[in-house]
Amino acid sequence: MEKKNNVLFEKSNLTWMLVGAVIIVLGFLLMAGGKNDDPNVFDESQVYSTTRITIAPILIVIGLLVEVYAIMKKSK
Repeated sequence: MEKKNNVLFEKSNLTWMLVGAVIIVLGFLLMAGGKNDDPNVFDESQVYSTTRITIAPILIVIGLLVEVYAIMKKSK
């Protein structure tokens, strides 16, 4: 009698999911607000930095695409 393996995701799928989750978390950490010394002063360079406005959202989208790939990847 042959034993069937009914595992939904294999190790490679789970590895890709972990990589995607790390990329998403990194994107959110880069997007997180910075601390200003004086709360009454608005510093545009911190709020509208390239890292927060461009790089972080791109990393989050890449992480989500990696997650989709990890879910759709066929098992061997």
